[in-house]
Amino acid sequence: MAAAAAWRPCLPRAWLCRRAGQGCGRHYRAALCAELKKPLAIEDVASRPVRPQEVRVDVHFCGVNFADILVCRGQYQERPHLPFTPGMEFSGTVLETGTDVTRVKEGDRVIGVNAFNGMAEECITDQKTLWQVPEKVSLQEAAALPVSYGTAILALEHRACTQPGETVLVTAAAGATGLAVIDVATNVLQAKVIAVAGSDEKCKLAVQRGAQSSVNYSRGSLTEAVKKLAGGGGVNVAIDMVGGDVFLETLRSLAWEGRVVVVGFAGGTIASVPANHLLLKNISAMGLYWGRYQNQNFPVFSKSLSSALQYCQEGRIQPYVGAVFKLEEVNDAFLYVQQRKSVGKVLLSLK
Repeated sequence: MAAAAAWRPCLPRAWLCRRAGQGCGRHYRAALCAELKKPLAIEDVASRPVRPQEVRVDVHFCGVNFADILVCRGQYQERPHLPFTPGMEFSGTVLETGTDVTRVKEGDRVIGVNAFNGMAEECITDQKTLWQVPEKVSLQEAAALPVSYGTAILALEHRACTQPGETVLVTAAAGATGLAVIDVATNVLQAKVIAVAGSDEKCKLAVQRGAQSSVNYSRGSLTEAVKKLAGGGGVNVAIDMVGGDVFLETLRSLAWEGRVVVVGFAGGTIASVPANHLLLKNISAMGLYWGRYQNQNFPVFSKSLSSALQYCQEGRIQPYVGAVFKLEEVNDAFLYVQQRKSVGKVLLSLK
């Protein structure tokens, strides 16, 4: 969606009315970022007509991601025009479709992934950004799938080519994506998982959710602990979301022909890859920016979401929702994530 289309629906209702020179009629509430690095406001927003390829969705739940916080600080790689509404993943029901829409129909339950504007009671998005939710999957579960499970599936299946019986190391294991990695690795790919987290409580949760073992990296050498758990040879696959020294220790924990997938830098530091480590063990280091696939390789992107929905429908995965906030509590939700209090997926409820 073009930048103008992405932020225009999030303008205050009164401003749109004055510009149009007429009454707005239908309106809805949305979280509005009018100034970077400031708290979000809940505003009435004027609805606009849907274009031929667009769909109007009645939003039930919206995921809260660290990327939403970054974009509201002006620190994300994408920078919407002010004012805008954050929220890149949501679930809900179709209210209205444009004249050329064929993928969904009115009343369908859907998940959506877009370039921000999901933290609102309704959202207009291109039909290509919507996937139908199967009957056995709740809208709350569905909202927890796109970013976390889309990332986990592409990291494990598409990038690392994880095989049954292999050992997978995952850092930030109690976060939404970390728990998704554990879920997919153990219950879909039949791999073994060593979970890495920064507290005993988070390690315990990771084990409860399927990890075979865990390491609290705040208590000593991560590399030594992992090699003991992995039987001395190291792990086959590592999914790292922390960066910095944790990434370097993760790299040293890999076995012969191990693969490490860099997903993020939650620790705030981007480490340089020591090429000699790659050489000595024939290690592969690769990155995964899941959202980029939407533009660069849409079939792969779409398959990650379709697979997540299918796995959930079949009962092979179970998304873990750690906290649900109301729309008017959006700033509390941001602070909750920012202070690293969250475990599992954090959602906003619009109902």
